[in-house]
Amino acid sequence: MQYWLVKSDPDEYSLADLEREGTTAWTGVRNYQARNYLRQMSVGDRVLVYHSGAERAVVGTAQVVRPAYPDPTAESDEWVCVDLRFERKLPRAVSLEIIKATPTLRTLPLLKQSRLSVMPVAKEEYEEILRLAAA
Repeated sequence: MQYWLVKSDPDEYSLADLEREGTTAWTGVRNYQARNYLRQMSVGDRVLVYHSGAERAVVGTAQVVRPAYPDPTAESDEWVCVDLRFERKLPRAVSLEIIKATPTLRTLPLLKQSRLSVMPVAKEEYEEILRLAAA
């Protein structure tokens, strides 16, 4: 199993939207590195959902339920999407400030490539964020 973080602007698509729909195609990714990460996702992988914009926090979790396939919103077959299923809203959002202040999260790709919308997360980082959300 692998672990990931996906970013979304909550004004466009939020965790609440995913919760209401249950499952969604994670479309619209138009960055080559993020696309390559989508291609690496497998059914059962765990995903942290991060709200960008003003909120800037990990707010929930999801699970990959369908691996990469052509993104129906793209004009070219080079872009892919995956299907994500809502798992849960975190008891407490884990803000970017908390992430930056947590020594064990210093290598999190979110801090090094802040514009990337899909990125891998180490199992230990995933678990640390969930621990911080429960605090």
